Amino acid sequence: MINLQGRELMSAIDCPFQCFDRIVSARTGSAIVLVDFHAESSREKEALGYYADGRAALIAGTHTHVQTADERILPKGSAYITDLGLTGITDSVIGMNPEICLERFRRQIQYQMKIADNKTARIQGVIVEINTDTGTAVSIRRI
Repeated sequence: MINLQGRELMSAIDCPFQCFDRIVSARTGSAIVLVDFHAESSREKEALGYYADGRAALIAGTHTHVQTADERILPKGSAYITDLGLTGITDSVIGMNPEICLERFRRQIQYQMKIADNKTARIQGVIVEINTDTGTAVSIRRI
């Protein structure tokens, strides 16, 4: 599993494209490569998807907590989705207490975030079938 962080609209850190190359080139054996790309920009997530296509079985975006409906197999065999979505409280602001989130935005004061009290939760993500001989995806399905 490779965890990378995007740079567009986020605190700038090391280049995720160069990090991917370093990690993949340093691996030994035929391990299945899964990528969690924690990034704000859909454009940056898709760009990394095409960049890693064929070298990772899955490139899954995270961070926005809103599941996208663009799951697909890229041309060289990688499964891709721009954002896996939210596993957490349904009646919330990205899983957090809505009142606190509203106050943060209205007053521009960094109140401590708290998980929403609502007991109704959901699980979002994907199920990916991977060909272990090739390390590429056969199918991807949202849940």
